[in-house]
Amino acid sequence: MNQDQRRETEVKDILRRVRNIEIKTRELVEGLISGEYHSIFKGRGIEFAEVREYQPGDDIRTIDWNVTARFNAPFVKEYIEERDLTLYIAFDVSASNEFGYRRSKKEVGYEIAASIMFSALRNNDNVGLCLFSEGVEKFIPPRKGRKHLLRLLRELVYWKTRRRATDIHAALAFLNKVLKRRSIIFIISDFLSPSPPPYDFEEPLKQLRSRHDVVPVVIMDVREVDIPDIGYIFLEDLETGEQLLLNTSDPLFRQQYRELVAQRHDELRQMMKRLKLEMIEVRTDEPFYIPMQRFFALRKRRAGI
Repeated sequence: MNQDQRRETEVKDILRRVRNIEIKTRELVEGLISGEYHSIFKGRGIEFAEVREYQPGDDIRTIDWNVTARFNAPFVKEYIEERDLTLYIAFDVSASNEFGYRRSKKEVGYEIAASIMFSALRNNDNVGLCLFSEGVEKFIPPRKGRKHLLRLLRELVYWKTRRRATDIHAALAFLNKVLKRRSIIFIISDFLSPSPPPYDFEEPLKQLRSRHDVVPVVIMDVREVDIPDIGYIFLEDLETGEQLLLNTSDPLFRQQYRELVAQRHDELRQMMKRLKLEMIEVRTDEPFYIPMQRFFALRKRRAGI
């Protein structure tokens, strides 16, 4: 197979894989997510549409007094919602997201990102993409349309990571610098920062939260939460390459491991709570749309929708 044939095969594989993700997420978007997305995320405000004659029941605060005085009859201003939203997917492509018992965290993340993107497409919103590991590896400015969205998915699914470690602080600092207009930002990551709590990315996350609508999506794998009793095993850190020989048959080790994982995750939850951020927690062994529906339901209750 020559180079052109290999390239053609690769392109077909990319298109097939992206198409499979689109088919898998379309029903969820149309039936479960898209309507919730539309009701939860609002545009920049309202836009003046026209002036019309006052009708009984109209809010007197909308009366246009200049037009009313000119025609010696009450007129009110009408407004329409300005829906021009800008949405970004900040996606963690570091090596730790390649881990998974049955499905990798990255594969689950692809479906989450696709469902959000297609919801934005149905809402005619602008969508951008930021891929990060130790730093930002790829940034694609937001645009509208299906063609642009499919390009984002191709970049996401077939991106070859340049650096394997994670630096969430650097990614958030980059977004704070380049994003000028208020946007919705979904951060899809396992949030396994190499630095122990307190997390070093709290301050840039706080800055981002002050100017944008930020939604952290935390992906966890069942084997990261609880190691089964399977005897001696080698565990390798996918980001550093460090290997450890562990005795999983030791009940004390398994208990200490569960407590450590629970402690780190609780500290992550507490940080998000301090920043008043609603975190979506997704496990690779459950359908991702279930925690997303819980998130939308919580948002609607708090907004009184």
